[in-house]
Amino acid sequence: MLLEDHAGDVLRKARLGRGVPLERVAEAARMRPEHLARFEERGKPSDGMDFDAVAGLLNLDGDKLRRVAEGWIPAARELSRWQCLRKIESDSGGMAVNCFLFWDRSSREAALFDTGWEAVSITDLLGQFQLALKHIFITHSHHDHVAALGELRKQAPDAAVHSNSSHAPQSQKLREGECFSVGDLNVGWRKTPGHAVDGVTYVVDGFPGEAPPVAVVGDAVFAGSIGGALKHFEIARQHVREEILTLPESALICPGHGPVTTVGEQRDFNPFFPALVESFGGTNSGRRNKRTTETRNAFESCQDAAHKNEKNNLSKTITK
Repeated sequence: MLLEDHAGDVLRKARLGRGVPLERVAEAARMRPEHLARFEERGKPSDGMDFDAVAGLLNLDGDKLRRVAEGWIPAARELSRWQCLRKIESDSGGMAVNCFLFWDRSSREAALFDTGWEAVSITDLLGQFQLALKHIFITHSHHDHVAALGELRKQAPDAAVHSNSSHAPQSQKLREGECFSVGDLNVGWRKTPGHAVDGVTYVVDGFPGEAPPVAVVGDAVFAGSIGGALKHFEIARQHVREEILTLPESALICPGHGPVTTVGEQRDFNPFFPALVESFGGTNSGRRNKRTTETRNAFESCQDAAHKNEKNNLSKTITK
C-alpha cells in the first residue's frame, strides 16, 4: 500500500509549518526553486539534493527523509494477530479514508473508530460477524472521518458517540480520564491536537493472545509523516511525540489515511522526529520511562474502571 505522503509532501508540510520560503529551502538543497517545487509535487528528488542541509533547516531527519524518498514503506502486517480488528477503507472522489472496527469475541460488542465516507461496508461487517455496535469513537470532526455518522446512527440508534469536539452534544463529549469497555477490551483516550483542534488518539488494550495495544490516531500521524497542521505545526508534532510515540514499540498505529504501522517504525523512520534516539534511549530516557510508566498506569486504571463499569452498567462510561 502506498504511503499517504511521499517525501515531497513531507518537505512541504515542514516548510509551510515552519514558515520557510521555498527559495530558502531550494538554496539549502542546492536546487533551483522550480525543481524543488516539482519535488514537493511528485516526491522524486533531483540528483545531488542535499537532504541533510534541508533537514537541518526544517528540523527534519535527513536520513529518514532520504529513505522515504527512496521508497520506504512500513512492513506488511496481518491484523489477524489482533483477531477482532478490521480496517475499512472508503473513497470519495479519489480521497480514501480509513475507519476501524473492533469487537469482543465473547459478548459480540463492537466499537467503531471514525466512520469514513459510507456506512455500507461497516454494516455489512456488523451483520457478517453478528455484532452489536455499542460505541462510535470520533478521532476528529473533519468531514471525511464523520461523513457516515448520520446513517450509522439511524441504523444503530443505541450506539454511544464519543467526541472531543466543542460542538458535540454534552452527552457525547469525552471527559478527562474517561475509559470505556467493549467486552474485555479497554479504550482510553488522550488529546492529540494540531491537525485538528479536537484531535484525539484512542488506545485500545486487552486483546486476546497478548497482542500489543492499538492506537487509533486519526490524522495525527501517518506512516512516515504527520497530518497537515499549517497553523499548529509544532503543537501537532509535540503531541505525537509525547502522546503516541511514548507507547510501547510494538503498539500498532491505525491512521486515518494510508497503511498501518507501529510506534517502533515511526520512531525509526518518520522524518518529522529527528531527536527520538535521544528522547527514547539517550539523555532523556528518564523522561521516556516516566511517560511509559504513566501509559502503563493508565492502561491498568482503564482496566479497573472498565471492569467496575461492566458490573454496574455496560452502556455507561465512568470517570477516574
